[in-house]
This record gives sequence, C-alpha cells and structure tokens, in this order.
Amino acid sequence: MIVTLFSVEITYGLERLAMYLQDKNSVYDISWNNKVNYGDIYLQSEKENSQYNFDLSDSEMLFNLFEKFEKEANNLINNNLVFPAYDYVLKCSHTFNLLDARGVISVTERTTYIKRINQLARAVAKNYLSFREKINYPLLRV
Repeated sequence: MIVTLFSVEITYGLERLAMYLQDKNSVYDISWNNKVNYGDIYLQSEKENSQYNFDLSDSEMLFNLFEKFEKEANNLINNNLVFPAYDYVLKCSHTFNLLDARGVISVTERTTYIKRINQLARAVAKNYLSFREKINYPLLRV
C-alpha cells in the first residue's frame, strides 16, 4: 500500500464562518452572546501572544524544544504509540511556527524544518493505518 500525505491548512475556521453568518468585518466583532463579543474574550490574549510570538519568545529555548519534541515523537513512533506521537508532531509544528514568526529560521532552514515535521506526520499516519488495519477497521462497520 502506498500512502501519500498532503499537508493542508484549514483557512476557514469557525470564526470566519461566524463572521460570514453574522455579517461582521472583524473576528473581534462576532457576537458571543447578547452582551459579549469575541473581542471581549480573546483580544487581550491575541495581543499578548502576538507580542510573545514576534518579540519576546526565547529562540534558543524553542530550538531546544523542537529537538526534544522531535526526538520524543520518533521514540513514540518507534514504539507504535500513535496518539502520543501525533501530539508531539503538533508540538514540533507549533514550535516551528513560533521560530518562524520570530524570524530566526532562514529560507533554507524553513524548508528543512517543514520536511522534518512532514516526515514525522507521515510516520504517524503510517502507524495509524497499520493499527487500523490490524484491528480490521471497526469504524467502517458503523
């Protein structure tokens, strides 16, 4: 069996759908209920996380974390622990995004990091397919 994986980004999240349904021009104007909007709940968090992501994150720590998360993902993959391995792939992806936002990864390095994350995701997907095959795809019977 040949498995081909394509990375995709979900660009129309619930917030964008809510903007459309509520005819809003800003995510922060979405009505959460009759008294509170999305901005009341999330704007301060967005500001603080943006300041951290672009200005204050510790690049050296993030590079170290990426290495550790990647090593742990590989360990979990090698031990056929699909779901914990997937969690570590997500940690790698998030850490890469922080490094990229900080501007500390060159164009060449960026490609290399994406390839490393893709290889981890592919290995997790293969393990997951093997696991599902081994248990005879029980969800297909539903």
